[in-house]
Amino acid sequence: MLPIMTYSQTLEFLFSQLPAYHRIGKAAYKSDLKNTILLDNYFMNPHLSYSSIHVAGTNGKGSVSHMIASVLQEAGYRTGLYTSPHLKDFRERIKVNGVMIAKKEVVTFIEKHKSILETLKPSFFEMTVAMAFNYFAEARVDVAVIEVGLGGRLDSTNIITPVLSVITNIGHDHLDLLGNTFKKIAGEKAGIIKRNIPRHYKRNSTGYTKCFYK
Repeated sequence: MLPIMTYSQTLEFLFSQLPAYHRIGKAAYKSDLKNTILLDNYFMNPHLSYSSIHVAGTNGKGSVSHMIASVLQEAGYRTGLYTSPHLKDFRERIKVNGVMIAKKEVVTFIEKHKSILETLKPSFFEMTVAMAFNYFAEARVDVAVIEVGLGGRLDSTNIITPVLSVITNIGHDHLDLLGNTFKKIAGEKAGIIKRNIPRHYKRNSTGYTKCFYK
């Protein structure tokens, strides 16, 4: 019988035992998707069981993600939503039809899979992405709206092949990781674009978003 963790103990494990970008900075940024792919394989590729919409950008991607999810839900689709960061409760990051993942589900995920998490030592974000994708599969969503955490090309969410890629306004963010020009940053955001997948973008004042389609 697995030891029973409280929700508070589970959050402590999530935030303090594993590296998180907001705590250790650039060292938490991975140069590849190795851990994400290993976790995805371990969970039997849960994101393949539902359609997804991928949203990247500097400004507005959270709002756009929530609006898309709301429209899909109103249209009758069982809709998952993954966003970051959260405001008050970690569970805000993972929702199905507007309802946050239950505390019990968060605790069970960590308890059940703690061994593989301690072996791979994924980042905080890699682990939460795995939790979200697995939860959406178990909840049998029709579609999941997935917000990129940082950048796009190397973001942990970028193992999906969405039915639609959305890129909002591009600005100067995370220059130490994404590049020091709009063109370099846009190139990283454009990494979510997949061949033969429809995409939508919002041009910024510089016009650099044109590079998304070259």
